[in-house]
Amino acid sequence: MAASLPNGLTERLACKVLNLCRNTVRSVRQRLSFTGPQEPPLRCRKDARQPKALDAKEQQQVLDVLNSESHCNQPPIQVYHNLLQQGRYLCSVSTMHRLLRKQNLQGERRAQRAPQSNPIPRLLATEPNQVWTWDIAKLPTRKRGEYLSLYVVMDLFSRYIVAWMLSRKENSALSSQLMDEAAHRYDIVPGHLTLHQDRGAPMTAHCYLDLLSELAITASHSRPRVSNDNPMSEAQFKTLKYQPDYPRRFDHYDHAMRWCNDYVEWYNHMHHHSSLEGFTAYSGPS
Repeated sequence: MAASLPNGLTERLACKVLNLCRNTVRSVRQRLSFTGPQEPPLRCRKDARQPKALDAKEQQQVLDVLNSESHCNQPPIQVYHNLLQQGRYLCSVSTMHRLLRKQNLQGERRAQRAPQSNPIPRLLATEPNQVWTWDIAKLPTRKRGEYLSLYVVMDLFSRYIVAWMLSRKENSALSSQLMDEAAHRYDIVPGHLTLHQDRGAPMTAHCYLDLLSELAITASHSRPRVSNDNPMSEAQFKTLKYQPDYPRRFDHYDHAMRWCNDYVEWYNHMHHHSSLEGFTAYSGPS
């Protein structure tokens, strides 16, 4: 190509005008120059073996080390550095990965837990005090970084808030206290109530679950890492935070306590629920 260029026209300018890659032009020119019986150079042959590539024996040696009892549970990067500490160098980390991939051994080499299948919680309530659902919401205060915890327990059948608590902290002791008081207040028959919640720390603590066992209350939990398995409580908290008079931040604990008390009274006796065909919450449990 260089011999056919007019005087004053460089290869760079010609490639720019024709929108060609100079490296491609050079590669094609070099490949076309070998038209006789002469074999092209090593770097032009796609099937050429890299001069520093491991032979079959060396590859097998690397695989034997990777699959040995002392290294079979370690990733290649760990094996590589362990061998260096012993004064041994077999190959690079990328070569180890390449050899493992070629043998279909690439991936997590440590023992893994078998995949878990968690059933979708399906709860049906045909009467009040048969299924309760509860959750905890954070209410911000005007003090930066300070939040109040609102515990709300709701009856699934009637959407009635059967118990609630406002606290400056969130823990399993308060959850246990709330559930114990609510169960005795409504004279829950042992074995009759199912309590649904997510997998927060207060809902999965041993002391809390032990209390439910003592009260013969069946515990139901959302699936791990699934945020929509407790929709009724989430919908109730959305109703709370979208009230026209909801303050974005509360002045102090007493302010939040007064507002939550008025909200629960309104929610239980005046709020019309779309899931109840426009009726208000059933007031029987109160």
